[in-house]
Amino acid sequence: MNEATFMQNNDESATGVQMVEVTAGEQGQRIDNFLLRRTPGVPRSHVYRIIRKGQVRVNGGRVKPTRKLAAGEMVRIPPMQLKRSGPVTVPDAMARTVAEAVVDEREDFLVLNKPAGLAVHGGSGLAFGAIDALRQARNEPDLELVHRLDRGTSGCLLIAKGPGTGRAMQNLFRQRDIRKHYIALVDGVWAGGDKTVNVSLLVNKEHAGERRVMVSDQGQSAVSHFKCERSFNDASLMRVEIETGRTHQIRVHAKHCGHPVVGDTRYGSNKINTVFKRRGLNRMYLHSASLQFQWQNQLIELNAPPGPDWEQAIAELSYG
Repeated sequence: MNEATFMQNNDESATGVQMVEVTAGEQGQRIDNFLLRRTPGVPRSHVYRIIRKGQVRVNGGRVKPTRKLAAGEMVRIPPMQLKRSGPVTVPDAMARTVAEAVVDEREDFLVLNKPAGLAVHGGSGLAFGAIDALRQARNEPDLELVHRLDRGTSGCLLIAKGPGTGRAMQNLFRQRDIRKHYIALVDGVWAGGDKTVNVSLLVNKEHAGERRVMVSDQGQSAVSHFKCERSFNDASLMRVEIETGRTHQIRVHAKHCGHPVVGDTRYGSNKINTVFKRRGLNRMYLHSASLQFQWQNQLIELNAPPGPDWEQAIAELSYG
């Protein structure tokens, strides 16, 4: 096989070229998400690679990952290796923990207070994520991620009960119709009062393949509003509202202000993080506290309280 293959072993099966018709239920779905659902076990990076190389075609033409599909269109999926094992299996204890973290549930969606350190989905060497655990625990395979949080970030994760609701809610995020509030502990004493950071961000690939984001005029616009809630001797508790939802936005904007998020191993200082860790601050202190949006002519406000690790951190910083 000379096109779009990877990692062959006894737990996988090879496919030939597939011509797949988009169903009515898949109407409006992006081609990247369509492929991820149709090719279980294939890494996200591989899916984007075959789209970029033109090996995926819609009605015979090349497409971008953001291309939305219409019912009846024909998608060419190149040969690749698919896992035979079926749905991801999550350890029962983890599945229960995630299910118990649901803090609000409505007819069309629910919100999870995602634990820090848990990815929202599998891939990039991770066997499973929060969405896999929730699907398993509730026996609801149609649950859909509406948006994403960094692995180290805790808090509000909106999950739709079905692809139709998922697409509608994703549109709210794309149209910036959802208000997103975070809390963050940042290094140093914040000075200068409330601050709006309007600095464009560009996703960059390091030589080791690690995704990093940098401030750049060539990047996408990104706007964050920072408000200091409380200052300590060597840290500040911030409330942050973001207008956009760029990759690592708050983390990079906080660093740009000279106050990286405590525990951020990618954009912060290893030396400073080690000092905080010795004091018991053992995570990245960024938490999605609330989401607000209009849904079916009703104002929805979803809240996820920070956990005991935040209380312990505030107590340590108060006496520090």
